[in-house]
Amino acid sequence: MITPATSRRPIGVAVVGFGWMGEVHTRAYSRVLHHFPDLSLRPELIVVADADAGRARSAASRYGFALATGEWSTALEDPRVAAVSVTAPNHLHRQIAVAVARAGKHLWIEKPVGLGVDDAAAIAAALADAGVRSAVGFNYRNAPAVQLARTLISSGELGSVTHGRVRLFSDYAADPDGALSWRFEQARGGDGVLGDLASHGVDLARHLLGEIDSVVADTATYIRQRPRPSGTTSHFAVATGGPLGDVENEDYVGCLMRMTTGARVVLEASRVSVGEQCNYGLEVHGTQGMLRWDFRQMGELEVSTGERYQDQSLRRIYAGPEHGSYAAFQPGAGIAMGYDDLKVIEAAEFLRSIDGHPSLVATIEDALASARVLQAMSRSVQSGGWEKAVP
Repeated sequence: MITPATSRRPIGVAVVGFGWMGEVHTRAYSRVLHHFPDLSLRPELIVVADADAGRARSAASRYGFALATGEWSTALEDPRVAAVSVTAPNHLHRQIAVAVARAGKHLWIEKPVGLGVDDAAAIAAALADAGVRSAVGFNYRNAPAVQLARTLISSGELGSVTHGRVRLFSDYAADPDGALSWRFEQARGGDGVLGDLASHGVDLARHLLGEIDSVVADTATYIRQRPRPSGTTSHFAVATGGPLGDVENEDYVGCLMRMTTGARVVLEASRVSVGEQCNYGLEVHGTQGMLRWDFRQMGELEVSTGERYQDQSLRRIYAGPEHGSYAAFQPGAGIAMGYDDLKVIEAAEFLRSIDGHPSLVATIEDALASARVLQAMSRSVQSGGWEKAVP
């Protein structure tokens, strides 16, 4: 059922931080009603804030924000704003997000949410005290094929899950001349590939298989110095010839995880994998079958189920209108969706939660659980042994 435009209530939104992810959030707000016309809230772009005031002004001109500013506090002071997207660097998450909650505004924040457990816990407490809603940018769980995988696993189609694997390999930092952005600094970025990519892997493992009990992990840094950029940059940028600075966090992590169900999962992530462009995916094995998913073929799920055990065939299922939110984008199976579509789904689920409806969106509690697992991985690197990942 399509909600009439006249009955939709406007909700003013602000975007804090206008790098790539801030732009993705903005596009999602702009498109969400095209794909989810049943929503009763209508996003209105009120404030865009970025430390680079020129970038904020450009964003306002392109997307139609009512106000552009270089001060994020302006977004919280504006009475027209009821929801805030926080896509600023990690070290700013706690300060901004706690202020968002205390201002009584709903929060959509990018992962990993701050620099670690303390930041995520502080934000979670502030949100709970304020009674406002949250969404966290673990977008891969929104893929319709991943939702199908979750249904197959939970319904017992694979039997009892025995083991799985999650991989996140990227080359975005493989160039030794890749700019020393905030992502490579402990004070501003916190963890390296743990926070950037492995956090997604942890969320996928939890979303599909339940809680993670304990971990043993190893990390490595392969490119120990990088050139400093001369101005605002992204983690894809190259800064050949600049003065070198130290890389302060890890390029690679390999981890064994014990789930509370008894299943075992291998998680591996790298930001310096030459020849790998967004090679993200997962495999889940059970006593009666298996499934696997590759983000680069986002709409496909390979599945083997049955009772043969040996020589059991594998079939490919194309996501279609009956799977997750696929019908909001395409009318028939096999028509490709894209990365931005996952963020549109996230925006819709965020708005549903604000309106008091059930939602599958990842929340601050998911981010806090992920942060605890990442912290356990870091402890394991130091101790050389298994570390508990649950409180």
